[in-house]
Amino acid sequence: MDRVDRLLDEKGNDVFSVSPETTVFEAAGTMADRHIGALLVLDGDKPVGIFTERDILARVLLVNADPRAMKVSEAMTKDPVVIARDTSVKEAMAIMTERRCRHLPVIENEKLVGLVSIGDCTRWVSRNQDYTIKHLTDYIHRNYPV
Repeated sequence: MDRVDRLLDEKGNDVFSVSPETTVFEAAGTMADRHIGALLVLDGDKPVGIFTERDILARVLLVNADPRAMKVSEAMTKDPVVIARDTSVKEAMAIMTERRCRHLPVIENEKLVGLVSIGDCTRWVSRNQDYTIKHLTDYIHRNYPV
């Protein structure tokens, strides 16, 4: 079974985060510098929110808020959905689809161990399908090792 822990082992466990007191402007700068679409918002080690490009649009720009004065805690999506390392990649994708979110923090023993995106999961599934197709094609054409 393809589980999130295998995806994280390959992708890495780096999670970019900010504190709730970070300004929206600073957080947006971090996102732009790192070419990422979301930052986990941590209070100590505990995920209390996620701050995404959508949050910037809906809760900052569209209400004409000042990003230099507004704190991430005012614009973030609170209480993000989290998953365990042993969650299947397909289940993670289903959760993201159902909850209409693009990122899921991964927790193990109440500690943050990674963050997966819908893009990470899609790449994982696509690559594994390519692998299966190649082996089936080799088998059909008798190029399969005996």
